Amino acid sequence: MSLPKKSPTKKSPQKDAPPKKLGHLAVVTGASSGLGAEFARRWAERGYDVALVARRKDRLEALAAELEESSGVHAFVVPDDLSDPEAPYRIVAAAEALGIPIRVLVNCAGFGTAGPFVHEDSRRIADEIIVNTLAPTILSRLLLPALLSAPGGVLLNVSSTASHQPLPGIAVYAATKSYLTSLTESLWQEQRGTGLTVLALCPGPTATGFFEAAGSDAFAVGSVATIDTVVRAAFASLDRPDSGPTLTVGFRNRVTGSLASLAPQRISLAIAARLTSGARG
Repeated sequence: MSLPKKSPTKKSPQKDAPPKKLGHLAVVTGASSGLGAEFARRWAERGYDVALVARRKDRLEALAAELEESSGVHAFVVPDDLSDPEAPYRIVAAAEALGIPIRVLVNCAGFGTAGPFVHEDSRRIADEIIVNTLAPTILSRLLLPALLSAPGGVLLNVSSTASHQPLPGIAVYAATKSYLTSLTESLWQEQRGTGLTVLALCPGPTATGFFEAAGSDAFAVGSVATIDTVVRAAFASLDRPDSGPTLTVGFRNRVTGSLASLAPQRISLAIAARLTSGARG
């Protein structure tokens, strides 16, 4: 974990700029690409120092250099693998060691598997459950006292429209996201009146590297949103004082989610199975 080195520039000894002051820190997981990288950019634009968490150190270093150059903030690289149950403890220790008040946590890391459950790789499923549920839960618990230490803290958990109903063919992914949305909604209620903003962000299919990582297009149900659309919607919700616990991005996704909760279970499951039929074929 270190600040990326910049190319040296010639400066007059009498006119050296003072060192940048440390401000507030936003911890962002899944920051090497996609939504995570964009959330890091937006928090940096708002003047937050950022701790970038993901496995791919080279990508984190490139993003850190970009953010320091474009936004004038401190950007710290914290490479770790969230499929390791001990990773949240290492990440929090590294973030706290920076000595910067931690005001924002964005749990964006996650991935999905697809196919008939009976044929899925059990170890891959275990990693999926750890990354999508255990890691954000423990990170949230460990950092919650810091987020509550002053008004204005933010806990943002990136879930999915898959959390709104069971989805045969991507059963484990939908179950993990259902857990994350439920947890976040409970935390929203627990923390009302504390000054902490808690949000479960539920985008539908988004133009990231998610489908390639999953090895299936079964997740691409409905129209595919841009990263910018999803992140803009998230910040619009975070900036509202009366924001609710869950934001489903896109009118069609909100309608679909509502219908899924109202329809009889057998009908809802049959429709979901048809939508994700490619994952089982």
